[in-house]
Amino acid sequence: MADDHDNTPENGAFPPESLLPYETWLEDAYRGVMLSALEYVSREGLAGEHHFYLTFRTDVPGVVIPDRLRAQYPHEMTIVLQHQFWDLNVDRAAGKVSVGLSFGGAGSILEIPVRAFTGFADPSIHLSLHFMAAEPEEESAPEPEATPAPSAEKEAEGSAESDTSSQVVSLDAFRKKGPSPG
Repeated sequence: MADDHDNTPENGAFPPESLLPYETWLEDAYRGVMLSALEYVSREGLAGEHHFYLTFRTDVPGVVIPDRLRAQYPHEMTIVLQHQFWDLNVDRAAGKVSVGLSFGGAGSILEIPVRAFTGFADPSIHLSLHFMAAEPEEESAPEPEATPAPSAEKEAEGSAESDTSSQVVSLDAFRKKGPSPG
């Protein structure tokens, strides 16, 4: 007997393709569960055997961690909130979580944008949530005009020195000129 309420597509994908942003809503809801748990623990402390594994992208802008940790974990890192952490703070308005942890005996405050998290787990109850992290902005294509070619830079410096009536030099005039034939 067929179940008339089974809306799973034939390929088994969930959620099925939709014109409504269900994936975004689910992602936001899962992140909300994580943030609610962190807010609760920041007020009440961890109870019983509860402890958290927080996995996040270290290369997302806004992540603040010690340089030695960034060198050791250039893309992703997991921290554990169990016995020794302090100043756990969830700032939903700013979209970030901060917490104090000790690494090799040195205390540090980590700041992690909510969009950088890729996972949250509470192993004591076998709860595991996975998120899509924001892509690092550094990996996007660089702007081609951000760094002028050395010869154009020298021309710009020469023009800036000879034209004292203007403090701003437009490099567009130099970029529009093609290389001289020869």
